[in-house]
Amino acid sequence: MLIREALQQALTDALRQRDRPVAAAIRTALAAIANAEAVPVPVDLPPTGAVSSPHVAGSAAGLAANEVPRRHLTQDEALAIVAQEHAGLLAHVARLRQQCRPDDADAARRAAATLGSVLAAQRSQR
Repeated sequence: MLIREALQQALTDALRQRDRPVAAAIRTALAAIANAEAVPVPVDLPPTGAVSSPHVAGSAAGLAANEVPRRHLTQDEALAIVAQEHAGLLAHVARLRQQCRPDDADAARRAAATLGSVLAAQRSQR
């Protein structure tokens, strides 16, 4: 199972349990993977072969005229992204404990534990 599929399953479980902090952390990890798949936009290059729209300045006319294929991340790249999110959550837990916010720290700890368990399961499959 790929990391994205495992995160989607964990998100479904968190939503069923109505655990908002865990669901938010999983959504953040999924969004980080999606953002990493985005292709950088060359700012200095004009659109190639695109006819500009008469309705919106600077846009291209035609269905999907500006669409480009997304990057494909390897499993290792996606795991590294989720590991960064996990590390960020662990640091957040430590900050919340320093600020004497035990309820928030517990919610962040649950979210970090969920991401940690998904990471551990993915690494054990390799």
